[in-house]
Order: sequence, then C-alpha cells, then structure tokens
Amino acid sequence: MNFRRLKWIAITAPIAFLGVLEYARWVLGPEAGSIKGRLILDAVVLVGALFFYGAVFTILDMMQAKLARSNRELAALREASLDVTSHLALDTVLRKVVDLACNLVGTNYGALSVIDKTGRVRTFVTSGLTADEVERIGSPPVGRGLLGLVLREGQRLRLADMTQDRRSAGFPPNHPALRSLLAVPIICQGPLGGNLYLSEKIDGTQFTAEEEDTLARFATQAAIAIDNAYLHSQVRSLAVAEERLRIAHELHDGQAQVLAYVNTKAQAVQEFLRHGNTEKAAEQLEQLAAAAREVYSDVREGILGLRAMVDSEHSLTDALRQHVESWQDQCGIRAELTVSGEPHLTPDIELQILRIVQEALANVRKHSEATRAEVSVEVLPQGFRVQVSDDGVGFELDASGRPAGRPRFGLSTMRERAEAIGAQFKLESATGSGTRVAIEYAFTPDTRN
Repeated sequence: MNFRRLKWIAITAPIAFLGVLEYARWVLGPEAGSIKGRLILDAVVLVGALFFYGAVFTILDMMQAKLARSNRELAALREASLDVTSHLALDTVLRKVVDLACNLVGTNYGALSVIDKTGRVRTFVTSGLTADEVERIGSPPVGRGLLGLVLREGQRLRLADMTQDRRSAGFPPNHPALRSLLAVPIICQGPLGGNLYLSEKIDGTQFTAEEEDTLARFATQAAIAIDNAYLHSQVRSLAVAEERLRIAHELHDGQAQVLAYVNTKAQAVQEFLRHGNTEKAAEQLEQLAAAAREVYSDVREGILGLRAMVDSEHSLTDALRQHVESWQDQCGIRAELTVSGEPHLTPDIELQILRIVQEALANVRKHSEATRAEVSVEVLPQGFRVQVSDDGVGFELDASGRPAGRPRFGLSTMRERAEAIGAQFKLESATGSGTRVAIEYAFTPDTRN
C-alpha cells in the first residue's frame, strides 16, 4: 500500500508543483521578473520541495517501521516455532504452543483445544489461569457458542467484545471476565486437530488483522509440532509393543531351559531315592535349590530391567544410570557409568541398546565372578560406542570371535539385538582377563532423534 502511495506521489507531485508554479507566475504577472517576484517564486519552489520530500520521507518512515515490526514478528515467530517443535511429548507441546502464542501476540489469557476425528474435545489447555482457577471453573468447554465456530467450522474470529455477539453462549461460573477474542484453527495432517484462542491484550488495545495473520502463521507451525509429537508417541508405542514380544520370546526360551534342567534334576532325585541313595539325592536337591535361586535372581533382574525405560522424560543415559545404580545395589558388584555426550536416537534404537547393556550386566553377575564392572557411552564424530567391561574370569574365544565350546544364550541375544538396529557387536575376552562387550553404531539421517 505504501509503495503504491509513494509511486503516485512521485507522479502527481511534480505535475501539481508545476501547476502551482505557473499559477503563481500568472498571479504575479509582469512582476514575475522582478526581484520580489523571483523571491516569491523561489519561496513557492522551496515550500513545494519541502512538502514533496516531507511526504516521501514520511512514507519511507512508515514503511521502515512496518518492516521493523514485521522483522520482529518473524524473529519471534521463528523462535517460538523452534521452541515448540523441539519438544516431542504431546502434553509438553500443547502447553508450549498456548504459552508461546500468548507471548507472541501479548495477551493475558490463552487456550488450546485438541479435537479428534469425531470432533470431540480431547484436551483443553489454558494459559494465564492458575490451577485453582481452572479447578473452580470446572469441566472444559464442549464447543458451544463462539468457541464452537472455530471448533466445528474452522473459522477465524477477531472480536472486540465477544459478550455482545449473539452467537456467544456466555461463560461458566468463576470464569474470568473476558471481552476480546482472537481465534484460529490448527489444521493438522494427523488424526488430531486443534484451535487456538487468545483474549485480553496486555496493553489494552484491540486485536489487529496483522496479529490475526501472525497467529495463523504460528498455528501452522503448531500443527507441525502436534503432528510430530503424535507420530513420536506412535513410534514409541510400536517400539514398546515390539519389545514386549521380544521379551516374551526370550523369557520363553530362557524358562524352557530352566524347566528342562529342573525336570532332569527332579528325575535324578527320584532315582536316587528309589535306590536309597539319600546322599546323592541331597546333592541333586542342592543343585535344584541353586537353580531356583538363580532363576529368582534372573526374575528380579528382569523386573529391574523393565523398570528402566527410555521415554520423553528420560534419555538413554538417564535410563542407563538408573539401571546401573539399581543393579549394583542388587548384586553387590561395584559398577560405574561414564558418559561423554548424549546420543540422541530413535526410540527403538535407544531401547535395544538399553536391553543389550542390561543383558551384558546380567552375564557379569551370573558368569564373570567379577568385583567391578564399567559401562561407558562415548559419542563419536559419526556415531557412538557403548561398552560393558568387567574384571572377571573371562573365557576363551574361537577363531570367529565367539565363545569357544557351548554357545551362550545371552551373548546370542545381544548380538541379535545389535544386528536388528544395524549396529556392530564386538566381544573381547580371555581367561583371567575379564570381558568387554561393545556396541558400535554409525549415524544415518533417519536414526537421529
């Protein structure tokens, strides 16, 4: 608009100036050539030039001020968008969206409603209200009145006084008195949708069309953040489901071995008792009791491992630290975790790494006779390395790098988990020299979280 105005001033001002100048000459008549006449004409030229340049610079100042406001808005919008898209937990994203929207436009109150495919309000988040105020207000809105227009029809609304609008259904008891309203829909690609509401600007002015456009642009970024958070939650749910199937398979195989051992020992006890050899029977019963104690320790360790989870609130190193501390307290072997950097990965990869470390520590407890174990996490330029080492008795490896003699179930499980996520599984051990289990992983664009 200002560019068009400047263009017309540049075209019409010279024409108007020439007209005024010629009119001044006509009024002066023969005196136009005198000193007095020339001074009058010079004054007309000066006034015209001052008027022209004043108008031009006024418009340029207006354009510069508008550009500065736009730059500040874009900077704030970019910062808010980066902030809201950096979170993956849906509840955190929703609260960030409504808080940042209030800061972006400068309002006292804000709200965000999340709806599912059926149009039902799934979540309603507010900003500017205390927990006590929210509790006194009671149930969240269900979409009647003005909020329903945005909720059901995806309309934008910008009202100076919503209480005077015939479509308003009023407020519930204990609700703050609100007049102004700015509302825009949040249109997501996933199954969720949303609506963003702002009310009562801090400076007391009314909402402008520019602020409505600003909020609409922010709503687009908020939609991307909500979609990302929803997809992230789905990925985690799938990872948990797959992990449950994997654990069920491992428990089945492990328990089958234990039950076969128990059955063999029970049959041996029966045979010894039948032949009156109570000493041999007692020996077999002691071995059976030792197996029961071992199974009990395995079950406790399994429960301990399941408690340590990687989620939106706990990183991989957080989960490892929790498990190492609990494992040390349970089995009495001194353990240490060293971390150099945090590898941010997809949920399924983080979960598999956690399970490999847990299995490696379980092997330390059961087989190593170690007094000390160490878990290290090291971020490399193009990947990371996780290692579990102990100072135990160790064992010999064959030419292929696998345990010599009878295969070990736990090592096979760790190798399978590593191969499932595309990581390298490395095993180093020798009799009397302890054991080192390492997982080395190379980053790819789709494995970073």
